Amino acid sequence: MKAKFLTAVTAVAILGMGSISNATELRLSHQWSNKDVRHQVAQMVADEVAAAGVDLDIKIFGSKSLFKPREQYRPLSRGQLDMTVLPLSYAGGQQPAFNLTLMPGLVKNHDHAARLSASPFMEAIEAKMAEDDVMVLVHGYLAGGFVGKDKCITKPADVQGLQTRAAGKAFEQMLAGAGASIASMASSEIYNAMQTGVLTAANTSSSSFVSYRIYEQVKCYTPAGDVALWFMYQPLLMNKSTFEGLTADQQAALLAAADKAEAFYLEEAKKQDANSVEVFRNAGVEIAEMTPADFEQWRALAKETSYKAFVADVPDGQALLDMALAVE
Repeated sequence: MKAKFLTAVTAVAILGMGSISNATELRLSHQWSNKDVRHQVAQMVADEVAAAGVDLDIKIFGSKSLFKPREQYRPLSRGQLDMTVLPLSYAGGQQPAFNLTLMPGLVKNHDHAARLSASPFMEAIEAKMAEDDVMVLVHGYLAGGFVGKDKCITKPADVQGLQTRAAGKAFEQMLAGAGASIASMASSEIYNAMQTGVLTAANTSSSSFVSYRIYEQVKCYTPAGDVALWFMYQPLLMNKSTFEGLTADQQAALLAAADKAEAFYLEEAKKQDANSVEVFRNAGVEIAEMTPADFEQWRALAKETSYKAFVADVPDGQALLDMALAVE
């Protein structure tokens, strides 16, 4: 009886392995519209892999049609989802170290962000992803800014008393330190929250501000300029076991597509900031500018709030923070 049971289990295991190695369709989930740069990155990978002729198709489920925005990392880590593009800090509850990928004032500009992605700091973050059976296919950071429903926001004093949405725990801590009230939500929910009066200010990426038409609900926009306080790591991730179960040709096609998409992502991320300014200006929204002095006020506040809390909460937090700060 025991031998028969083991044989049955082995047969099921072999069938399971076969279904992975011969996979012809991968499911990719994200929360954005098909006009968003993050969808374009996913679509480029899908198109390049299809063109490679390796019997591998990537089916994209955008606009949070498959999973809710903040509920994608766990099914990815469990193999219930193959790929996703998401802000890694959304998974900060599972891996607190991920909150460091959305830390005020840590990234200076897009080229600095690319250097961070290729640094020992990112290797340490990827090692934590591997613990969850997750790997990075495409690295990418997006910059962002602030919007105010009734006023401009450039320095900490400007958010005092406002009901504010911030992407990620670290920004919430910093803004709370400046006297703002925090309303947590995905970027896809900002529009309705502004429209109904739940929010009077918000903080997200240039790309999200445009793709979610936030310009229809605000008076003033402070974009990422020469100084950008807000940078968020938003990679294209894949379940590691699923990748390892593909054929060598399929893996090679995915990696080649990822390289091309990563270069595109970096250039498009730079364009997003300038494009967002034009979109908001054309919609009649006032454009404000954060000065280097404003930036230093924010960073000083972040050191006393976000940085301090991160180090206190994460066992290896100081080492990770030091690794990130060491990238010039």
